[in-house]
Amino acid sequence: MDESSFGGESSEPPSVGPEHDDPPGSSGNVSVLTVAEGTAAKSKPYQNGKLSVLNLVRNAAPPTTASRQKPANGHAVAEKVAASNRLPDRNGVRLDAAHHAGTSPRKENPLTIQFRERFYPDATDEDWDDWRWQSRHRIKTLEQFERILELSNEERDVLSDGGTLLPTAVTPYYMSLLDPENPLQALRKTVVPTTREFVRTPGEADDPLGEDGHSPVPGLVHRYPDRVLLLPLDFCSTYCRYCTRSRVVGHGEIQPNVERLEAIFHYLEEATQVRDVLISGGDPLALSDEKLDWIIGRLRQIPHIEFIRIGTKMPAVLPQRITPELCTMLRKYHPIWMSVHYLHPEECTVESKQACERLIDAGIPLGSQTVLLKGVNDEVEIMKELVHKLLLMRVRPYYLYQCDPISGSSHFRTPVSKGLEIIQGLRGFTTGYAVPTFVIDAPGGGGKIPLQVDSVIGRDGDDLLLRNFEGKTFRYPDPIAT
Repeated sequence: MDESSFGGESSEPPSVGPEHDDPPGSSGNVSVLTVAEGTAAKSKPYQNGKLSVLNLVRNAAPPTTASRQKPANGHAVAEKVAASNRLPDRNGVRLDAAHHAGTSPRKENPLTIQFRERFYPDATDEDWDDWRWQSRHRIKTLEQFERILELSNEERDVLSDGGTLLPTAVTPYYMSLLDPENPLQALRKTVVPTTREFVRTPGEADDPLGEDGHSPVPGLVHRYPDRVLLLPLDFCSTYCRYCTRSRVVGHGEIQPNVERLEAIFHYLEEATQVRDVLISGGDPLALSDEKLDWIIGRLRQIPHIEFIRIGTKMPAVLPQRITPELCTMLRKYHPIWMSVHYLHPEECTVESKQACERLIDAGIPLGSQTVLLKGVNDEVEIMKELVHKLLLMRVRPYYLYQCDPISGSSHFRTPVSKGLEIIQGLRGFTTGYAVPTFVIDAPGGGGKIPLQVDSVIGRDGDDLLLRNFEGKTFRYPDPIAT
């Protein structure tokens, strides 16, 4: 179906294809990674003395031209731009050249260029930039991982044995950011499983936040009075090993079928106190534009729903998904807000920046939700670099989450004191816009509880004693009312 022919107001959604850890709407016959012959990781072309190519490429100057770029036809380009300027309005939104595919220059980071040349020499720019191609070619099996990474014993054992609660899948784009030699690299630890996931410690649970107990209809969580969490699907293009919903994602149990979604919409029509809907999952941007258009359109038909949010990690793991067409569709439904998920500065590539800029330019404010993870981002300087890069991408650092006590996540969790230490290292030492709110999502369904460094020391008569970021004490006149 052509994007421009589906406005989202129809009472019937687009058709839904098989799911079960396949891209939604796919045929189920998913092609997988084909690695060029003779490029096994054992040949170690990634080494140069003791330096990984990861470090060499990161220090290299960006290329001046994109590799494998097809020569442009001047007449075709001129015609395409002219046509984009003639596009009609739809629901009051003009589909102008600024939001039309092909008008932004293509960007690619050096690590990805190197990765493509080695593992995907036959993939064109058009292939690589197609988010559906990326989803179909996700790396999922031991054989595929072994051809790209030098696996540790912990990684190889779990990939060969399986049996983890959470599936394994990584997009080719995100795989290009992983260090092929270092299993302790921050990004690699978050997407490649290890045997540590089989360790269960006291206090962990498959559903520690009690979402299932606050679900009046399947796929809807109603924990707070005026807002709900809507789960349209359980599919993610890349699975984070610390996922809060590892009990459900990737198993094909939550599908965007008409009957289930209509039950959710009927509940929301009756729940007039609900004014805010967060669409999350799974990753809702794994849906086609048409399906997402229909879901948001149905929500907008419910008069008391004022605020719609989307939670996604696509700008970090699959920035190709943020197409001009997607942004144009979302613009119809303002106010739309988006929570994006960034963990580490290495995710802030030129591709990711362009994806965020497209969303921002479409009028969609972005707030980043970061999970505090041991050995990934639990240092003040790493977090400071991350929040600075996010602001340069026009993304507001929103929440810093204490890692939820999900089954098998103990190797990721830091002491709560570490999060407070990081907030203390940011507050006053960088712009206030860069300081997220540190929260614990309380086990048992208690909701988000903010934690702050102790800044109120006590009282001295009518003065409140306060401690600033330097540890100095100041007085604020605050007479006690009589």
